Amino acid sequence: MTSSEPLPDTAAGPTASAAGPTVSTGPATPQDPADRRRWIALAIVMTAAFMDLVDVTIVNIAIPSITEDTGASFTAIQWITAGYALAFAAGLITGGRLGDIYGRKRLFLVGIGGFTIASALCGFAVNPEMLVASRILQGGMAALMVPQVLSIVHATFPAHERGKVFGLFGAIVGLGAVSGPLLGALLTEWNIFGLEWRPIFLINLPVGIAGLVLGRKFISESKAPKALRLDLAGVALVTLGLLMLLYPLTRGRELGWPLWGHLSMAASLLVFAALVAFERRKANRDGSPLIELSLFRVKSFAAGTAVQLTFGVALGIFFLVWTLYLQMGLGWSALKAGSTGIPFSIAVSAAAGVSVQKLVPRFGRKVLQTGALLMIVGLLLYIWEAGRYGLAISPWQMALPLVVMGVGMGLIVAPLTDAVLSEVPKEHSGSASGLINTVQQMGTALGLGLVSVVFFGSISDRLPPEAMGAAFVDAFQQSLWWVAGVLTVIFLVMFALPARPRVHLEGGGDDDSAQAQGEAVSKEPALTS
Repeated sequence: MTSSEPLPDTAAGPTASAAGPTVSTGPATPQDPADRRRWIALAIVMTAAFMDLVDVTIVNIAIPSITEDTGASFTAIQWITAGYALAFAAGLITGGRLGDIYGRKRLFLVGIGGFTIASALCGFAVNPEMLVASRILQGGMAALMVPQVLSIVHATFPAHERGKVFGLFGAIVGLGAVSGPLLGALLTEWNIFGLEWRPIFLINLPVGIAGLVLGRKFISESKAPKALRLDLAGVALVTLGLLMLLYPLTRGRELGWPLWGHLSMAASLLVFAALVAFERRKANRDGSPLIELSLFRVKSFAAGTAVQLTFGVALGIFFLVWTLYLQMGLGWSALKAGSTGIPFSIAVSAAAGVSVQKLVPRFGRKVLQTGALLMIVGLLLYIWEAGRYGLAISPWQMALPLVVMGVGMGLIVAPLTDAVLSEVPKEHSGSASGLINTVQQMGTALGLGLVSVVFFGSISDRLPPEAMGAAFVDAFQQSLWWVAGVLTVIFLVMFALPARPRVHLEGGGDDDSAQAQGEAVSKEPALTS
C-alpha cells in the first residue's frame, strides 16, 4: 500500500476536506511529509488533552485564593468544580456523536476554540456567579473537544501503531496528574501581575490559540460512514435529572433543606425512569439512542458501570475535601499543599503501569479488588494520622497514607475499563467505553455535590476563627469514613466483574478494541481530579 492510499478503517471512514489533508497510511518513511504531518497532528491533540487534564486538577489547589478574592460561598466552591464535571458528563457522548456526524476535526476545532474562550471568561470573572457559569461553559466545550482526540488518533493511525500512541497518552496521564496541582500552586503563589488565581485559567489562552491554528493546518478530517442521529431529548433528560438531584443536594444545607429540595431529588428518579423508557423506544424506532440499554444485560458491564459511578463519587468527595483540609483547615500555602500530593501522583502512575503489564494478566479481577482494599487502608491511616497529629501534621507524615492510596488507585484506574468491556460485543465497544466515561464523570459530579453533606454538614456557620482549623480536621476525618464506606461497596461489586479481564496487546486486536482501550487511557485523568 502506498502512502497516497486512504487509511482503511472499519470504525471511522476519513474523508477529504478542503480545510485539511486526507488521512493516509502505509509504510511511510520518517521523511514522508504525510508521516510528519500526522505526528504533528498527534502532538496537537495530545496537547489539547493535556490542557483539559491540567484544567481539572489545577482548580482545586486555587480554591482558597478564589474564595478570598471573590468572596465565593461554600456552595459556589462546589459548583466551580461540580459545574465543570456535570457539563462534561452531560455532553461527552453527544460530543462524540457530533464528531461522527459533522467531522472530528471540525468539532475538535470548535471545542478547543470554545474551551479557550471559556478559559478567558473564567480568568476575567468579576464575581463567583460568572466564574461558575464560565466553568460550566468550559466543561461543555471540553465535552466537544475531548471525545475527538482518540477518534482522530483512530482515524489517523493504523491499528498496529496505536499501541505506541496509547502509551504516549499514558505518559500524558501521569504528567498531567503531577503537573496540574504543582502548576496551579506555582501560578497562584507567584501572583503574576497581581492576578492571584486567574493565571490558572489564562494560561490556556496561548495553548488554545496555538492548537486552533495548528490543528486547522495539520489535522485531517474524518467522519463515521454511518453516523447515528443526535438524541437531543436523551441529553435533555440526563441533564434535567442530574440538575434536579445535584442542585438541591449542593444548596440544601445553605437553604436549610427546604421541602422543594427533597421533592426535586425524589422527582429526579422519575426523570431517570423516563429516560430509560424513552431510550428503549428510541432504540426500537431508529436505532440511535443516547444510551445503549442492551449493554446492561452484560453482567460485567452493568457491574462495571456501578463501580465507575461509585468510584467517581468517592474521588469527587476526597479530592475537594482534601484541598479544603490542607489549605483552609491547616492553613498551608498552595505550593505546600500542591507538593504534598506528589507522592500520590507518582504512586498512581507507577502502579497503573505495573497493573496492566504484569499483574492483571496473571491475577485478573483480584488486582482491582486489592486496589480497593489498599485505598481503604490508606484512608484509615490518614484518618488515624489526622486525629493523632491534628493541626501539627506535616507533609512527610502524610506521605505513607497517600502512597498507599495512590498504589491502590493505580491498580484500579488502568485495568478497570478493560475489565468492564471484556464481555461487551465488539460492535458496541466504542459506545460502551463512552458510556463508562460519562457515568464516571456523573459520579464525580455527584460526589462533589455530596461534599455539602459529608464535609460542610459537620462545620458550623458561626465558628470563631480560632476553632476553624480543628473543625476542618474533624470534618475531613468524617468525610474519609464516607469514602472508605463507598470503596467497601466498590470492592463487593467488583465480584461481578470477569475473573480474567481481556488484555489488549500492542499491535494486536481489532479496531474496536484498540479504540476502546485508547478511550480508557484518555479518560483516566478524570479520576485524578
